[in-house]
Amino acid sequence: MIQNVEFRFEGGRSGVLLIHGLTGTPTEMRLVGKGLNRAGFSVYGMQLAGHCGDVPDLLATGWKDWYASVEAAADKFRHEVDHLFVGGLSMGAILALKLAVERPEWVRGVGVYGATFRYDGWAVPWYSRLSFLLPLVTRLGIGRHRMVHESEPYGLRDERLRAQISGLMLGGDSAAAGLPGNPWPSLAEMYDMAAVVKRELPKVTAPCLVAHATEDDVASLENAHLVARSVSGPVDMLLLEDSYHMITIDRERRLLVDRSVEFFSKIAASCTPSALAVA
Repeated sequence: MIQNVEFRFEGGRSGVLLIHGLTGTPTEMRLVGKGLNRAGFSVYGMQLAGHCGDVPDLLATGWKDWYASVEAAADKFRHEVDHLFVGGLSMGAILALKLAVERPEWVRGVGVYGATFRYDGWAVPWYSRLSFLLPLVTRLGIGRHRMVHESEPYGLRDERLRAQISGLMLGGDSAAAGLPGNPWPSLAEMYDMAAVVKRELPKVTAPCLVAHATEDDVASLENAHLVARSVSGPVDMLLLEDSYHMITIDRERRLLVDRSVEFFSKIAASCTPSALAVA
């Protein structure tokens, strides 16, 4: 059964829509959301379709459903603010870039946090690196009930936080910590979406803050470099040296918040309010 764990923090007329990752939960964006809100931003931590429930709930959806839920949240939120920004973690970063492609008139800037086009980090087992083949495998009807299970260090360099999050996840609290692994069909959907967005990256004209851990255990730094060299808009890079994949909650989350506040605030100060924001 899906639980609704979206969050909203009321603030000023600049708003940030935050998007969590595959099999994740809005909770992984909450600390960044609080930091942005303390700096005066309105924040909407949305929940992707099919998430925060059990595996069948997730399998009932695909990437087009996930993106549709992002666009619906953005459409709702943009009427409440003058400047709409979007930030996403892991697959959420890919969805944020997709929104910037499809709705450039809405999106003033993008926070690209730990973008994951491929699972190729140092802690990913060799066989999982072949997961880009999953779209083909699943189209053949293979592996619908198979899952790639999460493993140490669970995207977290902070050992205390790692123990807490992994305990919740492995204990079955999907609303708090997400599912304990990625079902093969859902991974296949993610790879299908990533292939589409990769081709569309030159259409991203909004400024991007590309933040990535230098020792990301899940998605290598090449994912960030792909975004930086492919988008058409200006890029700020933030390389985090004391975090793993979950940069929104790991050791350098305050640095991520500070740079995001600086980045979004600079853009908002240079823009006039969008007529579409209040249309």
